[in-house]
Amino acid sequence: MNTNEHGWEMGKEAVNKSDFLYKEESHRIIGCAFEVLNVLGHGLLEKPYENALVVEFQQQGISYTQQPRFPVIYKLANVGEYIPDLIVFDKIIVDTKVIDKIGGNEKAQLINYLKITKLRVGLILNFKRTNLEWERIIL
Repeated sequence: MNTNEHGWEMGKEAVNKSDFLYKEESHRIIGCAFEVLNVLGHGLLEKPYENALVVEFQQQGISYTQQPRFPVIYKLANVGEYIPDLIVFDKIIVDTKVIDKIGGNEKAQLINYLKITKLRVGLILNFKRTNLEWERIIL
């Protein structure tokens, strides 16, 4: 395939190459989330889903870190900390939610988290309904 001056592949549709960043890993995480939702059902609080994902990651041999701490720096001063739910494969932030719908606020928050952690890919997983809602954010 040819690419244009922006690095986009040209074909029937222009596709941003970054859309494929950690695609296989993202699919594995989403698969685990489907399994968790199928077993636990929908509508619990967020923490049980986060903890169930940890169990599923362990069973699938997926590396993760739960609740790591990252400083929030403003003009060289530490002004707080960010504690993501999970970092999976040492490169993907996973944020568990139980909300009506993933909206702009959740997406903006994850973008900020990616900037703070210097990671490039994040997943928002919403367990509110019978069907898993998820968004993949790439910087």
